[in-house]
Amino acid sequence: MDFDPTTLKFDDKGLIPAIAQAEGTGEVLMMAWMNHEAVAQTLKTGRVTYWSRSRQSFWIKGETSGHVQELVEMRVDCDRDCLLVIVRQTGAACHTMRRSCFYTALQDGKEVEIMEPMA
Repeated sequence: MDFDPTTLKFDDKGLIPAIAQAEGTGEVLMMAWMNHEAVAQTLKTGRVTYWSRSRQSFWIKGETSGHVQELVEMRVDCDRDCLLVIVRQTGAACHTMRRSCFYTALQDGKEVEIMEPMA
């Protein structure tokens, strides 16, 4: 069956959440947004492309930082309103220089940093 991007359910701003997961380990790296064109560009180029809501522009992961996300596989959830992008991550995925954006755990009612920035 051919992929039909028009079957994806974008929100009222034309966006769909995309969760980046590391190939092999399954580690959740980050969540960002894609619009129709970002999905198309990611599939076409193999470089994960997001839509920056704050800048209102495309953001090719690693374009300025060198912390590239190479697309391994894109998956669509059962409701077709969320994407999972399995990636080969080079360097940090988070702008705080951590491997993952999910570096804060809630433990016994407290926030605990469970991951240091990468050297």
